[in-house]
Amino acid sequence: MPAKPIKNNDRDRRRDRGDQIRINERIRAPRIRVVTANGEQLGVMNTREALEQAKALGLDLVEVASNADPPVCRLIDYGKFKYQQAKLQKNNKSRTIKMKEIKLRIATSDNDYNVKMARSESFLDQGHKVRFQIRFKGRENAHQELGFELFKRVIEDLKTMGQVDQQPRQAGNSMHMVLAPLPQQQRVKKFKAHLDDDFEDDDDMGEDDE
Repeated sequence: MPAKPIKNNDRDRRRDRGDQIRINERIRAPRIRVVTANGEQLGVMNTREALEQAKALGLDLVEVASNADPPVCRLIDYGKFKYQQAKLQKNNKSRTIKMKEIKLRIATSDNDYNVKMARSESFLDQGHKVRFQIRFKGRENAHQELGFELFKRVIEDLKTMGQVDQQPRQAGNSMHMVLAPLPQQQRVKKFKAHLDDDFEDDDDMGEDDE
């Protein structure tokens, strides 16, 4: 059976799936809202007129909001735009978020607690998530509600650096939760003075279970 000829609109749909961004002659809307690279509004105009204006400036007309009415298009250098986007994507991939671990005990002294909170702040300030763990031993298993109280204290003490990513959970004789860092501009350290002189930010620090 002979293959059916591919209609132009079918070809266009396939091409659009390969590149979702429409530029220049590929923009289909008859009228568009045009903005500059700096966000300056140039108003609604005929697409052909906008395209001519883009060419006169040596720029591309790029559709950035196809669902708007009318669609919004920006006057930019598309080649430079794609390069910047690729560079940004590469940088984002290189920023690996690690899961650090801090181990606590019900009987942890105030000094040890403050040191561990200082370490936690350092991890969060690097953009890492922090997993807190409490392991109950012997008679502590009869008072596991104290673990929830300790985690509530941690959440309150670190609220200027992180937020709960995983709520406190109990599993057998242990309990854990995860905090994720706040946006960098919102972070405020409270325990910096308690940080060990020999602490290395890139290492996982935890209390020995033995």
